[in-house]
Amino acid sequence: MSEFGERLTNLRESRGWSKTYVAKAIGLSSMQTYANYEYGRREPDFNTVNKLASLFDVSADYLLGRKSSDGKPLTKNQKLVAYSIDPDISDEERRDIIEMVKIAMKNRRRV
Repeated sequence: MSEFGERLTNLRESRGWSKTYVAKAIGLSSMQTYANYEYGRREPDFNTVNKLASLFDVSADYLLGRKSSDGKPLTKNQKLVAYSIDPDISDEERRDIIEMVKIAMKNRRRV
């Protein structure tokens, strides 16, 4: 099983969802298509990765195995800050914005 498949499985199971539920939630006509993502037999297109990331409330980078600079996915509040600046930016740009906000907050506390 690929890291992508393992992350999908862990996220789905942690929520108590079935493969069928996830498949329907992202608009797939077949549960087997989604199951193949988890088993590593098939890779989704970018649009589907985006839908999965939204459904599980994680970044596409996280699903694809990339970690943020601190090794954790962005929190919901961090995502809201980044999305409020520009909803069309990449996950990497969102992380950069979050890092800038963290630095600004840390410097503000010192004053």
